[in-house]
Amino acid sequence: MANTNLKEAKAAKNDEFYTQFHDIEIEMNAYLEYDPDVFRGKTVLLPCDDPEWSNFTRFFAAKFDELGIKKLISTSYAPDAKKMKLLAEPSLFEMEAPQFDPQKAQTKGKIFILDKDITNDGRVNIEDLQWEYLEGDGDFRSKEVTKLRDEADFIITNPPFSLFREFLAWIMDANKKFIIIGNMNAITYKEAFPLIKDNKMWLGYSIHSGDREFEVPNEYPLAAAGWRIDENGRKFIRVKGVRWFTNIDHGRRHQPLALMTMADNLRFSKHKELKGKTAYDHYDNYDAIEVPFTDAIPLDYDGVMGVPISFLDKYCPEQFEILGITDRGNEWVLKTKEYTVFDTSNFADLNRRGAIWSKGTLVSTYARLLIKKL
Repeated sequence: MANTNLKEAKAAKNDEFYTQFHDIEIEMNAYLEYDPDVFRGKTVLLPCDDPEWSNFTRFFAAKFDELGIKKLISTSYAPDAKKMKLLAEPSLFEMEAPQFDPQKAQTKGKIFILDKDITNDGRVNIEDLQWEYLEGDGDFRSKEVTKLRDEADFIITNPPFSLFREFLAWIMDANKKFIIIGNMNAITYKEAFPLIKDNKMWLGYSIHSGDREFEVPNEYPLAAAGWRIDENGRKFIRVKGVRWFTNIDHGRRHQPLALMTMADNLRFSKHKELKGKTAYDHYDNYDAIEVPFTDAIPLDYDGVMGVPISFLDKYCPEQFEILGITDRGNEWVLKTKEYTVFDTSNFADLNRRGAIWSKGTLVSTYARLLIKKL
C-alpha cells in the first residue's frame, strides 16, 4: 500500500490504527531478551488505548506476573472525542458493569488498572482489570492523563499519527521510558531528530521494511491496495513506512553493520546507481558524499556521508556518529552553500536537501542523514 492512506489519515485525523498482537509480541520480546527484568517492579502506562480489545493491554495483562510488573494502567478516548469510531455502541463488557452510565459512555474516557488478584485465582491477569470513567475525555494532554504519565515508568502505545509530535514532546517533558509506533518520516521532525542525533531515541527492534497490518474502524475507507475484511467483519489495512521508536535498549542496536570498501562497492554493488561508476557523487552544497543505499556505505571512507533515513534500521552507535540531517537546514553548520533564484529556478528545493550534479543539472536528493564512521 502506498503512503497515501497514511497521509490522508494524518490530514483528516482518521488515524486510529490498531496494532496486531504478533507485532507487539515480537517487539517487546526483543527488550526482554536484552534485559529480562526491564519491566520488573515498574508501572506501565498504555495511553490512547482501548483496553476492552487492545492488543497492548492483552499482551501486558497476560504477561503481568511473568514480567513482574508492579502496575498496568490503560486509558481510552471517549467515543465522542474520536474523529472515527471503532464501536458505535458501548460493549457488553461496559454495559454489564455496575458503574455503566450511558451518557458517560459517550463523553468520558475510561481508565483500566491491573495491580492485584481480585478474582482470587492465584494470579494477576486480564480478568483482574478494574475500570472506571475518567473525569475528561481521555486526551493524553489533559491534566488527568498527564498525572498518570508522571506516575508511570514506561509509556507504551500506538499514538494517533496526527499527534505524534505532541505525544513525543509530552513523553520527553517527563523524561520517561517509552516504546511507541510512528511514521518513519518522523525521523526528520524537528521534535524527533535531535533526540536521535544525541542517542536519546532510536528505532526499535522490528519493523524494518515492507509494511504492517493494522485494524481500522468500520467507517475507515478502504481505498487502497493491501486491505482485507476478516470472517468477523473486522477491517484491516497494510501501512508502509511505520517504525517503533524507543529509548529502551535492545541487542540489535549494538550489532555493527558489515561494510565493503568503496572500490568493492563500485565494482560489485547490486544497485545500478553505483555499479560501474568511478566514484561516489559528492554534494555540491555539503562537504560529504552521497551514499544512496545503506548497504553501500564504504568501509574505507572517513569523511562525512549522506545516507537514507532507513540507515537507522542498522545504526550502531559504536560504529557511526550522526552529525546532522539535510532536512533541518544548516542547524549543525554542515552546509557549504546556499542557492538563490539567481543560481537556479529550483533553489528552494535544493536548499532543503543535498544537491548533486546529474547529467549537467543540479538535483536534490531525498532526506539524508549526515554520518561519519567512528
